[in-house]
Amino acid sequence: MHIAPHDNANKPIVDVDHDLVPLNYFNIVNLTRGETFDYAVPGYETCVVPATGTVDLDVEGAAFARLGNRGVDVWDGEPEGVYVPVGAKTRMTCLSDTAEVFIAGAKYDRVLEPFEVREPELDLVQYGSDDTKTHRKIKHILGTGQHDKVGRLLVSELYTVGAGGWSGFPSHKHDTDRHDETGELIETRHDETYNFRFRPDYGSGLQMLQREDNEPGDAYHIMNRSTILIDKGYHPCCALPGYEMYYFTILGGLSQRSLKQYFQPTHAEQLHTIPGIMDMVAKFK
Repeated sequence: MHIAPHDNANKPIVDVDHDLVPLNYFNIVNLTRGETFDYAVPGYETCVVPATGTVDLDVEGAAFARLGNRGVDVWDGEPEGVYVPVGAKTRMTCLSDTAEVFIAGAKYDRVLEPFEVREPELDLVQYGSDDTKTHRKIKHILGTGQHDKVGRLLVSELYTVGAGGWSGFPSHKHDTDRHDETGELIETRHDETYNFRFRPDYGSGLQMLQREDNEPGDAYHIMNRSTILIDKGYHPCCALPGYEMYYFTILGGLSQRSLKQYFQPTHAEQLHTIPGIMDMVAKFK
């Protein structure tokens, strides 16, 4: 599903128990200097990540100062985040002239402890190549390094390296928990939500969603600030030539946090032609 760019007035773009992605929550909050925003999401753990600007965060009395260091856009610096436990009362206060803040969430039933992720704690991976048109880098905010402190939520930022090219290829899916005939886990159910940005911001791209291997699927024209909901199927995306692409990524697992991707059989042989792709797969834990 494609949700077109719009002013969400600081209200959730993907609210709790969404029909397509009930395991996800997503909001974008825009503030000006001195403004505050309060929230709590019962039944969902969340992560606060400034896209731009700087905020102070109070999570049930735990203070996290000066979160976020990016200026004009998501390419202008490294991400930072704060993990917010299920249902915790949270207040953010804008310290910069303006701030745009992502709130990512996943359904979970236990209350853990809040913590911050600053630049040194980011988990970075780069894979693909210009030759295979798959060159990209990923910045994990809640990745393998935070595995023991988080319930079901994975949060990352994905960037194309250079202009144009494909992401999420070879195509994969993660829409059901299932094992093979030997009992080995071959796929997990993880709902997924993206929010896209392009540089320059009038760029655009394409999000594919193929429900079944070798059957026609859907395609969505994505623009700056488009939101995509991935409920089922194989889902590669691409940027038009001449434009850089970024997408903020939320994954929420049904039965476990670690993601097990099932690669589309038709294209699976290309797993062996794209440099570093298995290292990328290993980071979604």
